[in-house]
Amino acid sequence: MLTEGKKAPSFSLPDKDGNKHALADISTPYTLLFFYPKDNTPGCSIESDLMNKNAEEFQELGCTVIGISGGDEKSKTKFCKKYDLEIPMLSDTDFSVSESYGVYGEKKFMGRTYMGISRVSFLLDKDKKIIKVYDNVKPPTHTADVLADLKQLNEE
Repeated sequence: MLTEGKKAPSFSLPDKDGNKHALADISTPYTLLFFYPKDNTPGCSIESDLMNKNAEEFQELGCTVIGISGGDEKSKTKFCKKYDLEIPMLSDTDFSVSESYGVYGEKKFMGRTYMGISRVSFLLDKDKKIIKVYDNVKPPTHTADVLADLKQLNEE
């Protein structure tokens, strides 16, 4: 997995409408990339919904929020419609971006081993350097944790 101080790998991924979103095109002082395992699963739904509900506060703190997981445009469309998600939720169907961030790999759940995306977020500065890695994400509190960090960064 990538660590703080490293440059974030660039990417260009489609959203539910097929529109491409590239890291290089983001001009806000901060960017939060939150990788999540799968659309329409309980933890991912909680995390995405809370990120979306706090989108205005993220914006006020100078932060663009982007969700990334596998799943195609059809899956993203259903997910975004079900939870009224307006933040960009991007499709990494071949997991190449997730692999470049070191969040795709072997996982275990209920005695089963499979390949998937881990719930990890990266907070980037305007130069796309990683300033914080959240690798022990708890969906109900993650949004508040990131907002607290952004408030502290804006005070410095």
